[in-house]
Amino acid sequence: MATITRTLTYEEWLQMPTVEYGREEVVNGELLTMAPPYLPHAFIIQRLIMCFAGQLDQKKVHILGSDFGLMISQEPLTCRSPDLALFWRGRVIERDGLCWAPPGLVVEVISKSETRRRKQEKLDDYARIGVPEAWIISPKARSVDIHLLSAGKLVSTKIAVDAEIQPTQFPGVSIPVAEIWPD
Repeated sequence: MATITRTLTYEEWLQMPTVEYGREEVVNGELLTMAPPYLPHAFIIQRLIMCFAGQLDQKKVHILGSDFGLMISQEPLTCRSPDLALFWRGRVIERDGLCWAPPGLVVEVISKSETRRRKQEKLDDYARIGVPEAWIISPKARSVDIHLLSAGKLVSTKIAVDAEIQPTQFPGVSIPVAEIWPD
């Protein structure tokens, strides 16, 4: 017996109940439910938020953790939930409780279950909506892989280990890589 997989439409997805634990993403109409991140993952995001919050005017910039949906496309339905995103306040577009505008910076922390293919699919999705910069953080390697948008693709330009990193869209911000690791 063959199983037929049906992809979700935007309207069907909006009618579904939200997940209480873990996170959801929709990729090409397929609903993906993910377990909550491990505690070290959460500590890294918290430390980054604190670093950014201390250097950015929060009246001008939104610093959002993974509790929001970033729309990539309505057809095929694709909505990501990045670990961290920074937006200039005037550039956020909200519809149906979702964000429909590219952030100035997206940060993803690699989990133990992350595959190279899934990481690349996320980068491709962020590039499709024009995200100018993405940081891929590897807790295992204690590194930050900086990707910049070039010719429609997010391309790795630098891997930072013992350095300070500056997001291109948020001048004056400098994050020491050593400060993002939980002690």
